[in-house]
Amino acid sequence: MVAKLKSFGAKVSIKGEPTKTYDGKTFQLKNIHASFNPENKNRVLVTAHWDARPFSDQDTDPANHNKAFDAANDGGSGVAVILEMARQIQQKQPNVGVDFVLWDLEDYGKANDETPDETTWCLGSQYWAKNVTKNGYKALYGINLDMVGGGNAQFTQDEISRQSAPEVVNKVWNIGSEIGYSSYFVSIPSGRLVDDHFWVNKAGIPCIDIIHYNDNSGFYINWHTQLDNLANIDKNALKATGQTVLETVYREK
Repeated sequence: MVAKLKSFGAKVSIKGEPTKTYDGKTFQLKNIHASFNPENKNRVLVTAHWDARPFSDQDTDPANHNKAFDAANDGGSGVAVILEMARQIQQKQPNVGVDFVLWDLEDYGKANDETPDETTWCLGSQYWAKNVTKNGYKALYGINLDMVGGGNAQFTQDEISRQSAPEVVNKVWNIGSEIGYSSYFVSIPSGRLVDDHFWVNKAGIPCIDIIHYNDNSGFYINWHTQLDNLANIDKNALKATGQTVLETVYREK
């Protein structure tokens, strides 16, 4: 991922520290940062997590619960969209600077974490939020991508996005609808989802989540199961997401 982002002309770095997960294990956290037009003070932040949950604890077969899965959608899809966005930006620079961050250790959380902010999850963005304010980083807004490649993808408007970044929600969903993707970007409110965008908002940057979730059906049907693989990725959902976010970036003055 670092090599590919560099090949598109981005300034790339890896940031992190040894980080303990809820089960007492320690991992070297590696967030991947890639910047275009770093001297531009007007910036847009686009993020996704690159790690994969190491067990299929939502699989219908209990024998699979300790097995790893491909994470093609829950992780891989957001990264794929960002890599293609980076390729497009190399060819046509927007009027704003663009920062991509690929989070690590997003998906190694405790199932049914009942802490108020579910702090066993999103360890990469928590680390970023603690350190980014020290560096004085600012962005106009952020867009987090999570599970954006599943069949019949439907991106509802979660409570944290609506409350913390309502103008960004309206902007992105309106653009998605305008360019033909209203079946994906549905103007349906959903509940409080603590995803990486929560921690970006904590750092003072209004940030939304584009995520396949519905209050009635829950997350993407193959979430945290052995079936989250390339066979169940829909290129149309990836295209809808990428074109909508790219169009949003290119419209910034």
